[in-house]
Amino acid sequence: MANPFADFTALERRNLIIYMVGIMLYKFGLEAFTGSITLLATDRFNEATAFSNLAILQGLNQAFQCVGSIAIAPLIKRFPTRSVLAASIAMFGLLSAIIIIVDVSTGGKIPEANKQRYGHWNSLILFPIYSIIGICHGMVELIRRVIPRDIVGGDVIKLKRMDAVVHVFYEIAGTAGAFFATFLVLNLGNALAPSMSPFLFVFAAIAWSFIGLVGSDHDNKLALETLDETPMLAQIGHGFSHFGLSMYRGAQIIFSSRKFIWLIPGYSIPLFTHRYLESALSPAFAKRVLKEGAYSQIMVGGSNFGELLGALFVLFFANKIKTPLPWLRLDALGLLLVWILPYSYPEATKSLQYAWTLAAIWIPVSFGWAAGDVSLAAYIQSALAAIERPDDKVSPLGAVMAFLYSLYIILYAVLGYLLGRVLDAANAKGDIRPALVYVGGTMYSVVCVVLLCATFIPKGAFALNPDIIDNVEIRDEEVDESAMYKNEFKEVKEVKPEAKT
Repeated sequence: MANPFADFTALERRNLIIYMVGIMLYKFGLEAFTGSITLLATDRFNEATAFSNLAILQGLNQAFQCVGSIAIAPLIKRFPTRSVLAASIAMFGLLSAIIIIVDVSTGGKIPEANKQRYGHWNSLILFPIYSIIGICHGMVELIRRVIPRDIVGGDVIKLKRMDAVVHVFYEIAGTAGAFFATFLVLNLGNALAPSMSPFLFVFAAIAWSFIGLVGSDHDNKLALETLDETPMLAQIGHGFSHFGLSMYRGAQIIFSSRKFIWLIPGYSIPLFTHRYLESALSPAFAKRVLKEGAYSQIMVGGSNFGELLGALFVLFFANKIKTPLPWLRLDALGLLLVWILPYSYPEATKSLQYAWTLAAIWIPVSFGWAAGDVSLAAYIQSALAAIERPDDKVSPLGAVMAFLYSLYIILYAVLGYLLGRVLDAANAKGDIRPALVYVGGTMYSVVCVVLLCATFIPKGAFALNPDIIDNVEIRDEEVDESAMYKNEFKEVKEVKPEAKT
């Protein structure tokens, strides 16, 4: 078999290896951190409002991720992209250590006899800390989608190959990180379990700082000669107004025709159910039914492995399954597996085995979601390519993705809180399983029906495996994740000299 990276230059291969090392360190540490924080919050919040407060905490974090992504544009206009990425993840690492320091300095210790030993601190401080962390998280997440073009240039084939291999190793690290987080929580406790995350984030920052960006010397010299003297705060303000314009333009496109309206139930709603399964339902079930919160990370590990398999299947069968519809229908049917939660009565001595059983069940659930998500990204890019214009103030692709993702955040903030109150009410009675009938089974069944119906909205969608829908030819060979953000950051990469007087 021919080497898929044979046409990469030596510098590009070196950059790719360095970037993959950093992304695996980042993802491994991220799984340990987010999983531990979820369990810590569930323990420390008042038990009567634990799950509704957890939803607020996670909603704030995601909202501030949007703030971080908006703040990126002026930063990478003034500094090399690799430097901003390295600084963002380093700051993420320092902030993630605050909770550990606070707990240890107030008397927190390693658990004894399976009993958590927290320090004496107010759980409300989690809200500002986790919100600020969201800014750094959002900066890292957006830059890592933009930087591939700086690593291998604008060659679409190279970008696709890089995206594929990075995605595989990213999910491998995520699966391993989730499983290892269980070991850390059981042995170090919820507050101390993420103690390795700050170090991993700093190591990732060090690795990424060695990336040699393609054409960076030329870009840096040009930037120095034509440095935009607009104040940083003014540029950030422009970023927010640009985001608002993107949201408006995205809503216009989404609600304009049958070709796009189905993306709301096809993209935003499944994204919400997937994240809610990992971030709320799994921790709630592990804590209140299995009686060991750490086991939720085993379930999340199974989910991450399902995502890995789903992404791989899309790559292998892209020529056989040319539209996202079969994958989305598989995703919809997989949601019905969540019905196992309200009717689970594992023996206390077999809770660990049951956690592994649920991890195996979450594999097909997340397989369908990941396959649908990856293939849907290809459809969205191809469908919007026809309406892209060089004089657009806002990229239609960036606007649609901004609208769909923001809608997901709103759904999580509103429904997450409401569903959390349902879980809290059931928990007050001593058993959350009756609530899981509605929060898990019923809700996921409704989403299953909605998603299935949505897959029949596009023209030509009634075939089992259509070759084309809405007259959109999905150009698989031109699909790469970073391209979604290419036009949104056009002004960042093209530094225009000021007119001389």
